[in-house]
Amino acid sequence: MLLKFPDKFYWGTATSAYQVEGGIRNDWSEAGPKFDAGKACDHYNRFEEDFDLAKEMNNNAHRFSIEWARVEPVEGQFNQEALEHYRRVLQALRQRNLEPFVTLYHWTLPKWFTERGHWLNIGAAQYFERFVEKVVGEYKDLVRFWITLNEPNIYTSHSFLRGVWPPFKKSFYNTQAVMRTQIECHKKSYEIIHKISPQAQVGISNNNNSFLGILKFFSEYYWNHQFFDAIKDYQDFIGVNYYIPVSLWRTIVKGSRDLTDMSWEIYPKGFYHVLKGLKQYKKPIYITENGLADARDEKRSKFITEHLEWTHKAIGEGVDVRGYFHWSLLDNFEWDKGFGPRFGLIEVDYETFKRTPRPSFRYYAEICKNNAVKI
Repeated sequence: MLLKFPDKFYWGTATSAYQVEGGIRNDWSEAGPKFDAGKACDHYNRFEEDFDLAKEMNNNAHRFSIEWARVEPVEGQFNQEALEHYRRVLQALRQRNLEPFVTLYHWTLPKWFTERGHWLNIGAAQYFERFVEKVVGEYKDLVRFWITLNEPNIYTSHSFLRGVWPPFKKSFYNTQAVMRTQIECHKKSYEIIHKISPQAQVGISNNNNSFLGILKFFSEYYWNHQFFDAIKDYQDFIGVNYYIPVSLWRTIVKGSRDLTDMSWEIYPKGFYHVLKGLKQYKKPIYITENGLADARDEKRSKFITEHLEWTHKAIGEGVDVRGYFHWSLLDNFEWDKGFGPRFGLIEVDYETFKRTPRPSFRYYAEICKNNAVKI
């Protein structure tokens, strides 16, 4: 059976600057060897080669992020060379008919910002808004879709609740304070972007889990909907990232369930429930991340098929999904897990930087070409 997707559906992949570009000095690179991505995938110098591969995969869109630490390495001083680089990146996407979805903040920060108190600084929102105003002003002719923040729930929980990511501030109070600041940042950025570019589409990407059992009642709103609800009048679309189900029983007992290389459970049906839960906002939905660590590429094609099957079912029941971005185009630096996990449709040799499309690359290319998935 062939499941057709809506006309003008966006098919793409996603990356983030720190995970693929290389040569970035920011709060992560300064936090110690474990957190230093080094040369990463050298995407900064090889982006045209990578976009050629995305085009070969029949993608018509691409999500990436702009590194704040490159653009504003010194407080109040914008780096013209970096601004020109990202213009070339955007032009390269446009030349290949790949619609850019641009993330303004994907977890890394300029060193000067962290020295001024990080997101806990009373002026943090104003610093971010100045960056947004500069970037959007520069690229308003090339970008329609802006994602202000990536996964604020993951970021705040890892950096400020658990304290395992920079700046290693373990405090429930700080977690809530940063969340409130980022809500403020998004709302103000939404207004700034629309003032500069009235036709722009603005949203965030949130990490939504499929909560099962008792956790569905206690965790779903806080994790999946708190941020979306807070900005419901300041978003033109919903960006959602989905990876795992969460339940007390599944956390304790792995059993014989299908797992990724990172021991994340593969549970496609949960995606359907996540998407149905987003229907309440009455906004277009873009799946801005969905993928798995699978170095041998044994599960990725099936993973894509089954998640798209449940996506198609949600669409058939009135959920306005308009795009799917697989994570990721390339193998990359997986934050505190380093270079071990392999999420790419394209394998990267970190010594030579050779790119080798995996079999799932060809499989996804057929889906994108036909605007349909075969089940």
